[in-house]
Amino acid sequence: MEFSQDDFDRLLLFEHTRKTAETNYAKNPLDAENLTKWGGALLELSQFQNVSDSKRMINDAITKLEEALVINPLKHDALWCLGNAHTSQAFLTPELDEAKGSFDKAHDCFQKAVDEDPTNDLYRKSLEVTAKAPELHMEIHKHGLGQQALGGGASASSNDKGSKKKKKSSDLKYDIFGWIILAVGIVAWVGMAKSHIPSPPPR
Repeated sequence: MEFSQDDFDRLLLFEHTRKTAETNYAKNPLDAENLTKWGGALLELSQFQNVSDSKRMINDAITKLEEALVINPLKHDALWCLGNAHTSQAFLTPELDEAKGSFDKAHDCFQKAVDEDPTNDLYRKSLEVTAKAPELHMEIHKHGLGQQALGGGASASSNDKGSKKKKKSSDLKYDIFGWIILAVGIVAWVGMAKSHIPSPPPR
């Protein structure tokens, strides 16, 4: 898998966030903010892995975020991040029935996040998008693009009919994951910014 310089910079940033969170956890395992950052970093790092490693990292992220929510059940950024993790997990699951369970969990998490912070546009957008997610899931797996578009591991397939198919695969990947990557990135950034300055009110 080839990384751009921006990808590499993001990889380093979130690897640093993950290691810092791990160190902080050893000192204070009941810090919900730290667990949320850890889960967010794992979710971001999962985008750079092959399918099996990506699934493992997403499951690890879900564990950390659920741990944060045991400590603070109304922590809306953790709820929202957990929704993203369940969505990512669903898209990596070829069987729709199984994936639908993850989409339902994601919807519940996004709904709770919106209930806790109704003015947050990102939370509302995530809730809207997750309603269309099962349809997108059917589309990508029907065309056999699931592993290719989402895992990054199987980029060249023998039945590839040229650049048009590759472009479609690439477009689908960004349709599905664009908002997730943006969202997770923003959550981690907000988490870091929050420790220095109060968050500005939404405009």
